[in-house]
Amino acid sequence: MTTEPAAQDPEGAETRGVPLVPVLLGLTVVSGLIDAVSYLGLGHVFTANMTGNVVVLGFAAAGAAGFSVRHAATSLICFLAGAATGGRLSRRLGGGSRRRWARRTLAVEALLLAVSSAVAFAAPDDSPATVYSVIAVTAFAMGLRNAAVRKLSVPGLTTTTVVTMTLTGLASDSSMGEGTGSRSARRTAAVVAMFLGAALGAGLVIHHGIALPLLIAAAVSGVLAATASGRD
Repeated sequence: MTTEPAAQDPEGAETRGVPLVPVLLGLTVVSGLIDAVSYLGLGHVFTANMTGNVVVLGFAAAGAAGFSVRHAATSLICFLAGAATGGRLSRRLGGGSRRRWARRTLAVEALLLAVSSAVAFAAPDDSPATVYSVIAVTAFAMGLRNAAVRKLSVPGLTTTTVVTMTLTGLASDSSMGEGTGSRSARRTAAVVAMFLGAALGAGLVIHHGIALPLLIAAAVSGVLAATASGRD
């Protein structure tokens, strides 16, 4: 008599751990933290929200005060490099277990954020080495994560770094938009998660600098990496 492999067992390893919906909401909180660090602590640049970063790049290119073309361009290039790396890895290693793929990717994110935190603890927040290192590493980590989230394809939570489309879906699918309100709870939770992460990150940056919020972001990503399951 043969037994089914654990990977094919719906009650096996794939289903053990925290469901992907709360995992992705936790990552959305991390995104708010990261953008608070980058925008408030690194010179008005985003490293998680590329929509905002493209706008910032436009401001900087036009010569608006307080914005840097170099900072914005560094963030955008590193984010794209992270997303491209995530795409390549998902095609080579992302087949099969969603749980394994999610955990591996989040573990890499946690490591990168920990490196960013170590850099920030080791040098002044406003030193060029700190600024460019943290921008580059956090943007790469967010690009890698976005590629992973895209592959996971959890309905209602297809991104963890922007909420424009989330708000659009929330409104257009609501009763006011003559919709059914499907996935409204997930979308509302995502917006709240982003707000909470940004508020927490802003408070930490204002009172403690950028190293501590980066350390917290790394810790949260690490916990999610260790506990994520493969089920929605």
